[in-house]
Amino acid sequence: MDIFTPIEKLKNVGPRNLPKLNRLGIKTVKDLLWHFPARYDDYTKTAQISDIEPGEKINIQGEVVKIDTRRIFPRRMTVINAIVKDQTGALKVVWFNQPYVANQLTEGTFVSLAGKIHLDKHGLYLSNPSYEKIFSFNKNAELTEETASEESQPIINYNEPKSNLIHTGGLVPVYPETEGVTSKYLRFLIQPILNNFKTEDHLPAHISEKYHFPKISEAIKTIHFPKNLGDAATAKERLAFDDLMLFQLKALIERRKLNQLKSVPIKFNKELIQNFISRLPFELTTDQKISAWEIFKDLEKSYPMNRLLEGDVGSGKTVVALMAAVQTASSGYQTIFLAPTEVLAKQHFKTISNLISGNNINIGLLTGSGAFINGQKIKKGEFKREVSSGAINIIIGTHAVIQKDVFFKNLALVVIDEQHRFGIKQRQALLRETDASVPHLLSMTATPIPRTLALSIYGDLDISIIKEKPKNRKKIITSVVTPLKIKIAYEFIKQEVAKGRQVFIVCPRIEQGEITISSNSTTKQLKLNTAWADAKAVEEEYKKLSQSIFPDLKIAMLHGRMKPKDKNQIMDDFKNLKYDILVSTSVIEVGVDIPNASVMVIESAERFGLAQLHQFRGRVGRDEYQSYCLLLSSTADKTTNARLKALVECDDGFVLAEKDMAIRGPGEFFGVKQSGLPDLGMASLANVDLIKKARFEARSLLKEDPNLKKNPLLREKLDNFQKLTHFE
Repeated sequence: MDIFTPIEKLKNVGPRNLPKLNRLGIKTVKDLLWHFPARYDDYTKTAQISDIEPGEKINIQGEVVKIDTRRIFPRRMTVINAIVKDQTGALKVVWFNQPYVANQLTEGTFVSLAGKIHLDKHGLYLSNPSYEKIFSFNKNAELTEETASEESQPIINYNEPKSNLIHTGGLVPVYPETEGVTSKYLRFLIQPILNNFKTEDHLPAHISEKYHFPKISEAIKTIHFPKNLGDAATAKERLAFDDLMLFQLKALIERRKLNQLKSVPIKFNKELIQNFISRLPFELTTDQKISAWEIFKDLEKSYPMNRLLEGDVGSGKTVVALMAAVQTASSGYQTIFLAPTEVLAKQHFKTISNLISGNNINIGLLTGSGAFINGQKIKKGEFKREVSSGAINIIIGTHAVIQKDVFFKNLALVVIDEQHRFGIKQRQALLRETDASVPHLLSMTATPIPRTLALSIYGDLDISIIKEKPKNRKKIITSVVTPLKIKIAYEFIKQEVAKGRQVFIVCPRIEQGEITISSNSTTKQLKLNTAWADAKAVEEEYKKLSQSIFPDLKIAMLHGRMKPKDKNQIMDDFKNLKYDILVSTSVIEVGVDIPNASVMVIESAERFGLAQLHQFRGRVGRDEYQSYCLLLSSTADKTTNARLKALVECDDGFVLAEKDMAIRGPGEFFGVKQSGLPDLGMASLANVDLIKKARFEARSLLKEDPNLKKNPLLREKLDNFQKLTHFE
C-alpha cells in the first residue's frame, strides 16, 4: 500500500469517521502511521485471577462461563454481567451500555481482558474492560486430572504471550484522540497496515549505523507495537532525530541563502554612539552593551544581519535596537520598527521620540488609525511620500508599514518586536530587495526562550541575550491568593488605589475546547466564538467588580472584540489616570507600559503557563513605586500551587522559562503547537543531546553534499518538511 493513499480508501474508514480522522490531521496512510502513541498501557504480564487486588490495571485471560444482559429502564441503561474463569478462580466482569458484547462473547468463548479491578460489597470485579477473543492456544499444554476428560477443550498456557493481541496484551499504545476516534479504533486501523509495511529509508546509512538507529520501517512498527519500553524508546529516538535533523538542515540552508545575499554595510561610529549613550537618562547594563556591540559588528557585514535580541520584561531591549537605528540613520539609511499592536507601536514612538530628541533624526509613526511625523499628525498619503523620499529616518508602525504602496528610499534595518507574532509572508514583504540589497533584520522578544528551544526553532538566527535588569528597579512582590484570602486581596487593592496607584486585573483566556460549537463550524467561526467567550469572561468580571466589589472606583475593561480605536482610547485614558482598575484579557501581555500601575491581579492563575504569568507580572514595577503581583488560584491542587510557588520565589524569566518548558513541554511553551512539527519532534526539542547530534550530522552532510544531490530521498523529505513547518 502506498503511504500517500487517502485514508478514505481504507476498508474500515467510512464517511462518518473520515471527518473525525481529519480533525486529528489524518488524511493519508502516512498521517495515520505517523500518528504516534502518547503513552502505553503495560499489559505484558497476564495475571491469575486468584492473585488480583483492587485498584490494579491488569490483563487476565480465561473462558466466559456465564454472560447475561440486563436493562435498567428508568435510567435507560444496559448492563452486561459476565463470569470469566481461569485455572485459579473466577471473576465478575461488567460492561455498561455495550449490548453488542453479549453477542460477541458467548459462553464458552476464550477471551483476553484488560482494565482496572474494582471492589464493592459483592467483591472484586472488572469494569468496562477492553476485550479480545483468543483464537490460538498451546494445545500441547499438560493436561491435569480435572481436564483429562475434556481433551477437545484447549488449555491456556498463561506464561505464553499471545501474539495476536493488540488491545489487551503486551504494551498497548494509547493515542491522541478526538470525539468519535478512540485508541482502540486507531489500533484497529494501524495494525493490519504494519504487517506488510515497508518504505525506503531517507536517513543515510552511515548515520543510522553510527547511532545504532533502526530502519524507518522497523521504527514505525516498533513505536506502535513495541515488545518492551526499551524498544519503544529506541524507535522514538530514531523518529525524533529525523525531525530534528530536517529542522537543522532547514535552518542551515536558510542561513546559507541569507549569507549569499547583499546588504548595506554600516560602519560603527564610536563617537556618535558614545555621545548618544551619554545623553541617556539612565546607565546601560553590561548585557545591553554586549548585545549592542554584537549588533554593530553584524551591521558592518556585507550580508544581512539575522539576529534575535532576547530580553526579559523591562530589560531595555528597545534602547539597544535604537542605538542600531541611530547608527543606521547617521549613515544615511532608514530603519523600520515593526510592532504587533497599535498600542505598542504608539508606545515605541513616544519612548524613541524622547530618547532621540536633539539628535537631528526624523521619526514617523504609521498605524491603521493615522500617521505622525515628529509628533505632528499628517495625512497618510503625505507620510508615504516622505518615507519614499528618505526624509523619515526611523519609521515605527504596525502591519500598515508593509502595505504594497509603502516604498522606502534606502531601507537598511528592520526591527521586529515580538517577532513570532508576524507571519513568514509578512517578514518576506519587509525583506524584499531594495536596490539589489536586503535590509538587516533584528528580531526582539520579551519571552525568555530556553536555550535549547532557541537553538532549534531559531537555528538560522544569531542570538543576543539581555539578562540583567536596569539598576534601582525594585523586585515585584508576588503572592498566591487562595479563595479564603480573596477579601484581604480586595482590601489591599483599595489601599493601593487610595495611594494613587492603578491596578491591572487579567482574566484567563477561554480555550477553544471549552466552547460548544456545531460540527460544521468553520475555523473562522471557532475563532469568533473564542473571542466572544473571552469578551464574555471580561464583561462578567467587570460587572462583578464595578457593581459588588469596588462600586466606588473607576473601572474600565479591554478585550479582543473591541475596535482598535476603542482599545487605544481606553489605554490612553488608563495611562492618563482616568481609571483606577483595568479588567482585561491577555491582550495586555505584550509591551504595555503604565508606570503608575503597581498591582497586577491574575484571575485563575493556574490556567496560564509560568512564562506567560511572568510576562503579565512585568507590566508593573516600571517606576519607583513598590509593585505587587497577586496570583488568584481557584484550586487546591498541590502540583498547581507548587508551580505558582516557583513564580513567587523566582523573578528570573529565563529560569522560569526552563521550568515552564519542563512542565508543559515545548509545544505549549511559546505557542509553537501549530508549527507543523510532529508531536514527537516537538517533544524532542527539549533533548539537548539529540539536538547536538542532529546539528552535527546536518552540518557534515551539507559540507559534503551542499544540495543533497547524493541523498535524493532526504532532499525530497526536506522539501515536504519545509512546506509543513513554520514558527511564528
